[in-house]
Amino acid sequence: MTPPGEVAAVGLALQGETAGGAAPVEPLRVGIVGGGFMARVHAGAARAAGAQVVALASSSASSAGRAAGVLGVDTAHETVDDLVRDPRVDVVHVCSPNATHAPVALAALAAGKHVICEKPLATSAAEATALVEAAAAGGLVGAVPFVYRYHPMVREARARVAAGEAGRVLSVRGSYLQDWLLDSGDVDWRVDSAAGGPSRAFADIGSHLVDLLEFVIGDRLARLTSTTNRAHDSRGGTRVDTEDEAAVVFETLGGAIGTLFVSQVAPGRKNRLLLDVSGTAESLEFSQEEPETLWVGRRSGARLVPRDASILSPDAARLSTVPAGHPMGYVDAFAAFVRDAHDAVRGGAPEGLPTFADGLRAARVTEAVLDSAAGRTWVDVP
Repeated sequence: MTPPGEVAAVGLALQGETAGGAAPVEPLRVGIVGGGFMARVHAGAARAAGAQVVALASSSASSAGRAAGVLGVDTAHETVDDLVRDPRVDVVHVCSPNATHAPVALAALAAGKHVICEKPLATSAAEATALVEAAAAGGLVGAVPFVYRYHPMVREARARVAAGEAGRVLSVRGSYLQDWLLDSGDVDWRVDSAAGGPSRAFADIGSHLVDLLEFVIGDRLARLTSTTNRAHDSRGGTRVDTEDEAAVVFETLGGAIGTLFVSQVAPGRKNRLLLDVSGTAESLEFSQEEPETLWVGRRSGARLVPRDASILSPDAARLSTVPAGHPMGYVDAFAAFVRDAHDAVRGGAPEGLPTFADGLRAARVTEAVLDSAAGRTWVDVP
């Protein structure tokens, strides 16, 4: 078990102070674009990482004012342009609807700000490419919160695959199930393709699943075939033209095969992300709703590996910030991601940070899924 003193040191580090009495680091200053659920998550994670949330902008001055009041942010800007030009802001967190991601992130990069942009990074691969290029040209950090990478037991699975303990990866099964859009009366801006983009379920949660799969096995999807499904053709009287479900069969560059299934209309499933990797020596299964353990199966038997820093790989142990037996989950993973992103802003090179390049990768896979479903054929993934 991690000694109490080490836990205290972690707490000091999150507040911008290193263990051992080193001088505190000047906190980064964050501006948030958006006022909904993800804005609340980003604000909490930024503060946990030791940053100050100094400004907020939303779709209107009034909505920005309301959100700023709820989140305890002193400055509510009248426009997004005002926020990205605010000289106090070091990092812009983009938490607005999908179709606004690319223009807001580009404006922030043009103003010399580092950017953390919610996924999907953009609603097309072309827009995502422009963002990758703009961040590189400006020497700025661009990060995308594929935060499931930041569960310690995900890093443990990745380390086991990289070390060869699983053997050669033969197959992968991934699923991500939710039920928040189950009924025809369930309406959200994401249902409108003008705001959410041409893909809904896959761009929203399938992108997480693909990123997690490729991150853990260290391999990439090479080709795929897919089909999509829609539970309701209209919601709240409005025609729906995006998918509720998507099923994908794929092959990887390394020769593994696998399946992916995502749904936002699976009754009783709240946030059921599951990844199951089978190698020639062992299988590994991670469930986001049971993040404290990693299932490891061998022909001789199976066991649950607990989140205990004393027995984990170094990268998994790094992210295990509280002692074993003290549960960690989504909020902790998000805070760890923001800590790493802010570390990169300061010039660090944190292991496994998902960048704009990973956001571009997700956009390319999403387009391949839509193209395959439309053409009823196999599609190569660029």
